[in-house]
This record gives sequence, structure tokens and C-alpha cells, in this order.
Amino acid sequence: MLRKFCAVLAFLLINTASVWSQQSNTGFKIIPLGVKGGDDESNLSAYMVAPAGSENYVCLDAGTIKAGIQKAVSRRTFKGNIEEIQRKKIKGYLISHAHLDHVAGLIINSPADTSKNIYGISPVLHVLRDKYFTWDAWANFTNEGEKPQLKKYSYVTLEQGVVYPLADTEMKVQAYELSHGNPYKSTAFLVSSNNSFLLYLGDTGADEIEKSNKLITLWKAVAPLINSGQLKAVFLEVSFPNEQPNNQLFGHLTPKLFHAELSQLRALTEPEAFKKLTFIVTHTKPPHANAEKVKKQLIADNLHKLKLVFPEQGKQLTIR
Repeated sequence: MLRKFCAVLAFLLINTASVWSQQSNTGFKIIPLGVKGGDDESNLSAYMVAPAGSENYVCLDAGTIKAGIQKAVSRRTFKGNIEEIQRKKIKGYLISHAHLDHVAGLIINSPADTSKNIYGISPVLHVLRDKYFTWDAWANFTNEGEKPQLKKYSYVTLEQGVVYPLADTEMKVQAYELSHGNPYKSTAFLVSSNNSFLLYLGDTGADEIEKSNKLITLWKAVAPLINSGQLKAVFLEVSFPNEQPNNQLFGHLTPKLFHAELSQLRALTEPEAFKKLTFIVTHTKPPHANAEKVKKQLIADNLHKLKLVFPEQGKQLTIR
């Protein structure tokens, strides 16, 4: 009898530990290497993302790399050698679009990096191939374009809506096209691990301004993941305060447009499920006074009480 009781107890403990382990690995950790748009070269859009419990990261955009890792080390988010963190922890780069404030860190730090993939939609990879990784502009560290090709980086072309594994990580990705000053293309990345999802949007204008349906198409695609509780967070840019004229947005959002677009998404979801989402505000442009105004306007207009997060360079975010 005692033996049977011990066996049952052991079974329960093992299964409880297994469930706890699965729960502890649900979600993501995010290390912002750069959070701003515009002209601060030390703090431009780049977010290291890994599943909870993993050290295998991908970088969502790569405007700032080294300075962001330095900041993360100074905050004790990371320990160790700065160059080795980039070389060993970042397993690949997801590039939403090829404007310099989203790729400068990747390009300038490429000589010290290790072999890995650069993921993007075809028009974005073509800019990297034909404009930046050339022998006139820098050096061709990739496997396509001008010769000699140093073949450190390999381009991986993403087709919209198709699921691709992210090499050397536990994650997968789907890409969705965005409009960033029509007809210029940007990208949203839907990253998944263990049935948990993050949605990262590169620079994007509102459908109303862009005369586009890119955002509503994306919202329809992710709404079921919100209703099921699988989508944990959305990265969405707000570059300018509400005072910015529509004809000077250049494919970006204001607080007013941010809330209007998320009202469109909210209308496609269950209210209680939508409330659980975290919204990470990205790409606010200098000067500091404008950035503060954007934050105040986002909070003041937050009628649906969205969970807004304003990321800080080098400070880890945990999303579950």
C-alpha cells in the first residue's frame, strides 16, 4: 500500500514539475537594444527576442547593436563580453525595412559578427543586397550580390503568411507586408514559440493615410490568436505627436492614429481577450520634448485602457 502511495505521489510530482516547466517556458523575453526612430545613432530600433527559458535570440531590426548591448550590460541585463553577446546570442536578424535607422547596426558591426541569417521580404533584402552590402558602400558580407561574396550572412526570403523556422532557435516567423509611405514596403513579423506569439510591426502608416488595406489585413490574420490568448504582445510604432500634419507623416503613426488602428483590431476580437494584450510602443522620434508629448497623448487618449509599455534601452521585458 505504501509502495503504491509513493508511486502515485512520484507520478504527481513529475507531472506537476513538467507542467510548471512548460508554463515557465511560455512567453518571451525581450532586450531592447534601441527604441527610438530618427537621428540618435546610439539608440535606434532593435529588439532581441527569445522564448522564456532560452538564450537563443533573434534581433527584430538592427538599427543599434553594440551600443544597445553595452547598455544592457551596464544594466546587468547581460553579463560578459559585448562582442561575444552579439556573436553568440543573436542567431539571426529579421529586418522590417531597409531604412538606415533599422539596419545601421547590422551593417557597421558585420565585420565582427559570425555567420547567421538575415530574414526579410524580397524588396527589403534587395535594398540590403544592392545598396548596402556592396563594395562601394561597405563590403559584401552576404551570399548574394556583388562579388566577391564573403558569405558570412545568408539572405532568407520570406513569403507573406508562410511559416518559416528561425535557424538555431526555438522560434518560427510569418511575415506580413506593411505600407510605409506608399508604395514603400515595410514588414510585420509574427514570431511564435510553444504556441505563444509576438507581433512586431516595423514602420507603418495608417491605412486611412496610406490608402492601403495592409493593417486591416494583418489585424484579421492575428485576431484569432488574440481570442485564443496565444498572442501576448504587439510592437507598434508612434513616431510623431498628434500635431504632425498628415502630409508630413512619411508613413508613420501618431497617438491618434495608433488608437484608431487598434480600435479596428479591437472590433475583431473578444473584449476580455483584447484586454490581456500588451502593446509595446516603438520608434518615437526625437527631440525629447516630442517623445514626452507622444507618451502623454497616448496615455490621455487610452480610452480602452490598453496595457501600454514604453521600452527602455537595455532593460529586459518579460511577456507571458
